[in-house]
Amino acid sequence: MIHHLRAAGVSLVLDSRGSGVPSIVHWGRDLGALAESDLALLSDAAVPAVPPSSIDVPLRLTLLPSLADGWSGLPAVVVEGSRSAPRQRSTVRDGDVLVAETEWADAVITTRLELTAQGVLLASQAVRNVGDSALTLTSAGVALPVPDRAREVLDFSGRWAGERRPQRAVPGHGVWLRETRHGRGGHDDPFLMVAGTPGFGFGAGEVWSTHLAWSGDVRLWFERTDVGPTVLGAGERISAVTLMPGEEYAAPTVVATWSGAGLDGLSDRLHPWVRSWSTIDRPRPVTLNTWEAVYFEHSLDRLAPLIDRAAEVGVERFVLDDGWFLGRTDDRRALGDWTVDPVRWPGGLAPLVERVHARGMEFGLWVEPEMVSLDSELARQHPTWLLTDPDSVTWRAQHVLDLSLPEVEQHLFAQLDALLAEYPIAYLKWDHNRDLLVPDAGAQVRALYRLIDRLRAAHPGVEIESCASGGGRVDLGILRRVDRVWTSDTNDPLMRQRIQRWTGIVIPPEYLGSHVGDARAHTTGRVAGLGFRLATALFGHAGIESDLTRVGPDDLEALRAWTAVHRAHRELLHTGRVVRADAASDAVVIHGVVAPDAGEALFSYAVLEAADAALPEPLRLPGLDPARRYRVEVVDVGAPAAALEDAPPPWLASGVELPGAVLAAVGLAMPLLLPGNALVLHVAAV
Repeated sequence: MIHHLRAAGVSLVLDSRGSGVPSIVHWGRDLGALAESDLALLSDAAVPAVPPSSIDVPLRLTLLPSLADGWSGLPAVVVEGSRSAPRQRSTVRDGDVLVAETEWADAVITTRLELTAQGVLLASQAVRNVGDSALTLTSAGVALPVPDRAREVLDFSGRWAGERRPQRAVPGHGVWLRETRHGRGGHDDPFLMVAGTPGFGFGAGEVWSTHLAWSGDVRLWFERTDVGPTVLGAGERISAVTLMPGEEYAAPTVVATWSGAGLDGLSDRLHPWVRSWSTIDRPRPVTLNTWEAVYFEHSLDRLAPLIDRAAEVGVERFVLDDGWFLGRTDDRRALGDWTVDPVRWPGGLAPLVERVHARGMEFGLWVEPEMVSLDSELARQHPTWLLTDPDSVTWRAQHVLDLSLPEVEQHLFAQLDALLAEYPIAYLKWDHNRDLLVPDAGAQVRALYRLIDRLRAAHPGVEIESCASGGGRVDLGILRRVDRVWTSDTNDPLMRQRIQRWTGIVIPPEYLGSHVGDARAHTTGRVAGLGFRLATALFGHAGIESDLTRVGPDDLEALRAWTAVHRAHRELLHTGRVVRADAASDAVVIHGVVAPDAGEALFSYAVLEAADAALPEPLRLPGLDPARRYRVEVVDVGAPAAALEDAPPPWLASGVELPGAVLAAVGLAMPLLLPGNALVLHVAAV
């Protein structure tokens, strides 16, 4: 039978006729309603020719491409010792879900394909050992066909405080493979692999993408060959998984997306899909985190004035970062001892929490449950709980706890459960500050998921942020379990503009923690004006990371105005459609959020470096209704932007009204902003 799934302008056609493994005939643009006879004609017409010096039958990419059926490319699933060809057992459709079962030697492989209402394709494999002896699995990913016209590839690299750096290439024949070996995504996580028509951008081009919803090691690849289809693949990176008789390995889900309207078209599918299952059900509170404000300098006397200043500028959640627990005076000791330090906090955390609540704010707390210091009571009592040997290489002077041990998982749950039961904690900043450095991290990641799921079930009102020395664990697997991700450890707005731009292709803005830091960034040493810092942090889950007790009255007033602006617009910012403009110069970053009914929008125009022209190109505003008229005005975020000239474009003074079609096609003249400055514009239908 030939199956045709359709949703939101996307079609998936699967040919399951015969006894062989089913093949995806088409994944991409909607083909419209097709009769069974037309589906058969389509599938038959897609059968390729047999080229010289090749197998004697047409090569079709199946759900399990292998050497046994002539596929010499990178295999998606590898069961060691399987020499026979896989054979289809059954393919069943249930609504928008297809489930294909395949027999392959002593394994039964279940491939699940779901096309969501937003047009997102969810694909996964499960391998079950049905034989009498052990079975070894060395790969269990998904390979999806893309057209030959998808020649250009985009993925990401990066480093600490510089995550999600895009890299583009036009690979020749062979495999473009990205793998991680961090036990988490890592700062150089490929994050998203996009294959598209040459020159694709945010608003134009046809693109196909894969992202693995997984918080461990990943494999993403793109492959072109002379004798077969072009492929996008994804899966967990595993060295070997041994399945005893009756055991099953369930692979992480591959989140695959097609767009006929460039990269923004991917967000147009992914963001609504995430929001369809998101646990976020209330406005995102403006947050102050204490890390860059006080570091390990903890006491009620030190923090009380900071609490007062935070409340005065409009903060709604106060988060106590690292340094509150037993003996934690620096980052070389005490991880694992999750009890309140009686020296720094003789009355426990209760006086601090009461002070925070008295000023009308929620209280949040930093934890790093997966890690342990050798200089800790936990490590001394339970040295066998470490994931690696005590003399193995350390990272930030810490080791990793083996969460796959039931006693470790239970211990961590008991400690966190007790902490949340004792104090009215509304939020946990859950950190993960080192790579695991083990060959296979799957058991660790699955145990982490169980722990978080169990903790959230016991304390459903507590929100959790995923932090991994910044943005080292940002993926759609952890997002199922948290309410926020810490996008990067850098609060330098110059870095943040690009990090947030690219992370936001997959992750909706309400999840992206974005803070106003000090004028001199703690991670780069670069100095940025307050207006630039405020404009950058406005677009996301906004917050502050600065010692407000050392901020002057003018800047405090600016922060107060900024939090008011954010509260006034956060429903738009956190529910709207994210759009980005393809500027002529990389020196300029343009993005915005448009309301679902296109009646309102907020745009950012940021100049990051010196442009290559004396006059900037006009600012074109994508995503508006071309038939409606809009009023465009500059938003006072609390501090002004700096520009070169004394005579800015006249419309800036009092705003302008124009049709959406004009704003998108012609745009508005922009002032000569100095590098490191940004304007925020409010656009409202009239």
